[in-house]
Amino acid sequence: MPKVKAFELRNKTSKDLLGELDEQKAELQQLRVAKVSGGAASKLAKIKIVRKNIARILTVYGQKQRAEAKKQWKGKKYLPLDLRPKKTRAIRRALKPEQLKAKTQRQKTRESNFPKRMYAVSM
Repeated sequence: MPKVKAFELRNKTSKDLLGELDEQKAELQQLRVAKVSGGAASKLAKIKIVRKNIARILTVYGQKQRAEAKKQWKGKKYLPLDLRPKKTRAIRRALKPEQLKAKTQRQKTRESNFPKRMYAVSM
């Protein structure tokens, strides 16, 4: 079987992808049997191609699943962990900009009662 192209796989439905995956796995099984029974060198070289095809199919299938999940969860209050942006742990734990700017009632009162002094001459 020839090398499968990822852009061609993206046009297929999920069912088609799973069908293609089953075909590739069956072919890989046959090639492995041929390898054990002393098959031709051309069949042994095909094993790598089929393995890579399986990987491509699984990658495209995963991307489709992720895109559907993102579409489903869009606009909701919470996102599943695997759909959230990874970033770094420190950035994820940091306060959001609106939380940083937030002031208590006491801070607001003090600022209004004791504003910063303005001087005409600066150092």
